[in-house]
Amino acid sequence: MLVEKVTKINPDLIVFTGDLVDSKNYNEDTSLNLMRELIHIAPIYFVTGNHEWSSGRFNILERELNEIGVKVLRNSNDVITKGHEKIKIIGIDDPAYVNDSYTERSITEEAIENSIEGMEEADFKILLSHRPEFLSVYSKYPIDVVFSGHAHGGQVRIPFVGGLVAPNQGILPKYTAGRHELDNTSMFVNRGLGNSIIPLRIFNRPEIIVLTLSSSRS
Repeated sequence: MLVEKVTKINPDLIVFTGDLVDSKNYNEDTSLNLMRELIHIAPIYFVTGNHEWSSGRFNILERELNEIGVKVLRNSNDVITKGHEKIKIIGIDDPAYVNDSYTERSITEEAIENSIEGMEEADFKILLSHRPEFLSVYSKYPIDVVFSGHAHGGQVRIPFVGGLVAPNQGILPKYTAGRHELDNTSMFVNRGLGNSIIPLRIFNRPEIIVLTLSSSRS
């Protein structure tokens, strides 16, 4: 069903912003089988989430993703070409391995600075980063669009209010789904496809985000 939906969308690009596996109930087979099917539809870019690091098996997972043809961005960038247009795509590692919020923020800043080094200010830039709570960091840099996840949609969504709880954001978190703007940066937070820790989603359907970029030039 999921592959059929993506096939109908016919995307130019597919991105995953971490947590491809559950560190507490590790089983990579389902995710890798999905990647093997999606790679025939469009190029896939992937960045790590906290679960990849917590699993202790990311080196193996990374090798398998590379063998499938998935582009794993680790504090690095690539160029997407569409006709005469070129877009820079940046991907940074999740900083969960340090387990300290201040240090995580510093590591995120350093990763972005290293990844955008040498880019022109005018380049259109997409950032893949697992953590939505760092929007204030992302907006400090000339980044146009951020794709993020991590919050699991707030797990339970309260009508007219939003998500109930999210990692690193606590109760009634600000960034659990949808589009958020700060300065000149737009961030899109995906609710994800699966579950972690809590096996239920309430008013919180899995989702695929479809974003269409259009040129402002006439």
